[in-house]
Amino acid sequence: MLEGALVVVAGLGVSGRAAAEVLASRGARVVPVDDHADDVIGSAELLEGGVLDRADLVVASPGLPPHHPLLAAALERGIPVWSEVELAWHVRVDRVSGGGPAPWLAVTGTNGKTTTVGMLESILRAAGENALAVGNVGTPVVLAATDPALDVLAVELSSFQLHFTHSMSAQAAAVLNLAPDHLDWHGSLEAYTADKGRIFERAEVACVYNLADPATEELVREADVMDGAVAVGFTLGTPMVGQVGLVEDVLVDRGFARLRHTHAAELGTLDDLGHLAGPDGTVPPHVVANALAAAALALAHDVAPAAVRDGLRAYGPGAHRLATVAVVDGVAYVDDSKATNAHAAAAALGAFPADSVVWVAGGLAKGAQFDDLVRARRDRLRAVVLIGVDRQPLREALARHAPEVPVVEVDAGETEPVMTRAVHEARRLASVRAASEPVTVLLAPACASMDQFESYAARGEQFATAVRALGGDA
Repeated sequence: MLEGALVVVAGLGVSGRAAAEVLASRGARVVPVDDHADDVIGSAELLEGGVLDRADLVVASPGLPPHHPLLAAALERGIPVWSEVELAWHVRVDRVSGGGPAPWLAVTGTNGKTTTVGMLESILRAAGENALAVGNVGTPVVLAATDPALDVLAVELSSFQLHFTHSMSAQAAAVLNLAPDHLDWHGSLEAYTADKGRIFERAEVACVYNLADPATEELVREADVMDGAVAVGFTLGTPMVGQVGLVEDVLVDRGFARLRHTHAAELGTLDDLGHLAGPDGTVPPHVVANALAAAALALAHDVAPAAVRDGLRAYGPGAHRLATVAVVDGVAYVDDSKATNAHAAAAALGAFPADSVVWVAGGLAKGAQFDDLVRARRDRLRAVVLIGVDRQPLREALARHAPEVPVVEVDAGETEPVMTRAVHEARRLASVRAASEPVTVLLAPACASMDQFESYAARGEQFATAVRALGGDA
């Protein structure tokens, strides 16, 4: 199918270059296109040169929205547009262990994807599988799909990646949660939600959804799945039949267990997640929810409950996700720079007690509003330090819903970067407390980072550097 085909690869980031490499290895004639690189064709040049009229396929970077001129022109001409994920599905190879291509256990959601696929990878490895977390994190899917040594893939998928994905049939898939995000790319919440729901299409064994988020269950109801596929919900409460959840401090399965109509199978305990606890020693609720979703996906792959426990114990959290950097003068400094939208910031703030957080927030808002976030978490706030270019929506939401909370706005100085000044202001605000009061300075920006930093990781690293300069215990 691909041999001899003229394929335009649009966007040459990590996934685009991987797609071009695999296409070339399959004998395709690859035309690389990128508007931000000097050594390849740009979109305007391609359109003017008429190359697109001869193309058989376009493989689109997840960074290119559907209204991008090149993609819009391809769609208008009836040329198929695939994501790198769609390409990966078409070029899968058989496993050396036998049984055809490696099955995919796929995860999407507004937040928690990376943690969940990391937990899932750890569980699968504890079960003896040669598994890898791929996709929106780590190795591009198209490279993993063409690696015969892999037994199973834990696939993180963004809404961008899912938009031009048409054929994927995951062994099991999960939508963790849904909240407004990337509306500038999708155009509406409805379009964003619809793209997330694509992950359930043609699911073979199970569709995993969040009982606390009815929109995720509705996506399961609307999906066209394979015969025999079941819906399995995860909950922080006591699970019913067809669910995984908590009984006191025990993670249990009533979705896949043989005796699920009368018994719950133990998967682990909160102590098995103790290494993921926050500064107060408790495991944040959203971390528990991610663990239950990962467990459900692993169980759909027929993993034993003991491997769920062992995998969760072995899992190490990624950087910039509720990571305690240091404790200085009794104040904990926590880096959750990965909280790049309101939903993620709400989860981070919810992990701490009332009136205990000096919140460092702001950046690129991506068209989002923050009224729901501030309204829901105003009880956690002692003070707020605002950074970034899109402060107005945060400032106004705080004024409307938390007018009693002190707010300080910070710019970069002539000699100090913005994060250093933000940390110093946060330390000053945190010092106004009784000695016995728990206080946390939390970087959970609720915004993207590219206004003042190269990435959310760079933002978190600058926060950590500024905190460590204060002294204290790391």
